[in-house]
Amino acid sequence: MNDNLTTSRLEIVPLKPDLLRRFLLDLGSVENTLNSTYKAEPMQGFFYEIVKEQLAITENDPDNYLWHTFWLIIRKSDRIVIGSADFKDVPNHVGEVELGYGIGKEFEHQGYMTEAAEAMCQWALSQPGVKSVIAETDLDGYASQRILQRLGFFEYSRRETVWWRLLR
Repeated sequence: MNDNLTTSRLEIVPLKPDLLRRFLLDLGSVENTLNSTYKAEPMQGFFYEIVKEQLAITENDPDNYLWHTFWLIIRKSDRIVIGSADFKDVPNHVGEVELGYGIGKEFEHQGYMTEAAEAMCQWALSQPGVKSVIAETDLDGYASQRILQRLGFFEYSRRETVWWRLLR
């Protein structure tokens, strides 16, 4: 079954558990498998730790890997991996799922993340039991906040960070 999402400019590929492990440990083999070149967020620091945590969760719940894994965002025109996105967990008891995303610096401000996040949200909201998608931004994360606003998210909490919601 092909779970890839496509938009006019992008292919968004969810990494199955074995490919997610290779994403963490052997990026070159992922590039070869996907016939792509990785130029997104460097696999280091905080991002590395997040991927490592999601890998453990994905391996413990492989049937729900689409909700735990990273989805690589590949520009169709040249097969460059420009970013990634993920859902933080399976939908909770009220049908809410959290979306996270990031993009390589050289690909910012070109509409790619809006395009990818829209596809991810449409996919999530089409799944049984999902009623809303939420996202968290930094207080000064204006670019990310604009993406969410363009997609119809509304702000519902502001403290140390800002929380956003998109309803079905």
